[in-house]
Amino acid sequence: MAQARRSSFCGSPEHVLDRRGFLGALAAGAAGLAADMTALNVLAEPALAAELKKQQKRVILLWLAGGASQLETFDPKPGAPTGGPFRAIPTSVPGIHISELMPKMAQRMDHTCIIRSLNTKNGDHGGGARLMMRGRMDDPSVRYPDLGAVLARELGRAHSKVPDYVSFYSSTEGRDFAPGAAGFLGSRYAPMELTTSMIPENIRRPEYVSDSDHIRRAELRELISKRFERGRSSGALGSHNEAYQRVRGLMASEKLFDITQEPQAVLDRFGPTLFGQQALAARRLVEAGVPFVRVGRAWWDSHGQNFETHQELVPELDHVMSTLLDDLAERGLLEHTLVITLAEFGRTPAINPSLGRDHFASAWSATLSGCGIQGGSVYGKSDKTGNTVADGEVGAAELFATIYRALGIDHQKNYYVGSRPVPLTEPDTEPIADVLA
Repeated sequence: MAQARRSSFCGSPEHVLDRRGFLGALAAGAAGLAADMTALNVLAEPALAAELKKQQKRVILLWLAGGASQLETFDPKPGAPTGGPFRAIPTSVPGIHISELMPKMAQRMDHTCIIRSLNTKNGDHGGGARLMMRGRMDDPSVRYPDLGAVLARELGRAHSKVPDYVSFYSSTEGRDFAPGAAGFLGSRYAPMELTTSMIPENIRRPEYVSDSDHIRRAELRELISKRFERGRSSGALGSHNEAYQRVRGLMASEKLFDITQEPQAVLDRFGPTLFGQQALAARRLVEAGVPFVRVGRAWWDSHGQNFETHQELVPELDHVMSTLLDDLAERGLLEHTLVITLAEFGRTPAINPSLGRDHFASAWSATLSGCGIQGGSVYGKSDKTGNTVADGEVGAAELFATIYRALGIDHQKNYYVGSRPVPLTEPDTEPIADVLA
């Protein structure tokens, strides 16, 4: 039973802006926007900010690298031989219980749907990660784009000066299992991968190059590129040039990544952990118009000491996820932002001799919150021990179709690789209707 979401719109007549007025305001302000494409100044204008938020959908993916245990998070089995030591606690939605390690999310279930019936059949780190980032596996002749690249294409703006796809992944464990991949969409939709710093490296203009020199160098590169293009036809070449054309805008977006621009109260709220800080950066980015941000938290691969590992990691996830949802809701962003928690697979119900849980892709969980989602709900269920799906089995394709539908994207639209049509999801895949608002 979903509760009414809070809105930052005050209802004042002077904050109402019709579509024609909004487009006119954008045209009139184009010069100012070009000078500072961080877009944060734009969002300071209540009417313009409200209209931008209505027009734009965006996604934050909390990627639980290594495979978080569904039994210690969103599908506990207290009392079962496979249940482990942690209790299940009631949530703000009657009848829904989650792990006692997540008391904050337990009070915020009204925005979230738990999917407890994923059977993705791939328990390999690399294969599972690629599957859950793409919704399907590559075939010999096609390299598919991942979720971030597709959403950059579908939700990004043609002349946007902010990145379309940003990925934070600071740990070394598992980083190579699921790097961002634009696939056949080309480099225009490749991610900005941040692995060593929260602020992109090498986007600041060197001091010895003046702004006018930088412009002239860009013009020279464009001239040479156009001459090279004559008589040639290449999708890769066009994608490469398009990426270059966005360089100056990306350079102007540097401050978006700097969370010290936030008030101290907001910094304190998200907390001192890197996961919390990157989630705050993700909020700053989507607020400024970035369509997709992935925040990777590693390493959940608990073959040994599963319960100690989750006793450390799950409370952090609980804090970061609940804070992010609160912050987005208070800013009027949550109804237009889809927050996903996902991994490459879950953990086995069976507890091994090292008191660990192993890789498990047969009956595990993910969550969807916010945009287009029926909050305060659970879809599907696993059996009493968590070994199999008892009801509502779905795979990666159905999950991705549901994500696309929640965002207003036709999941069966075709892309083209040469003359070959490639649907966005596997043919005959349908979204999970009960999950959608």
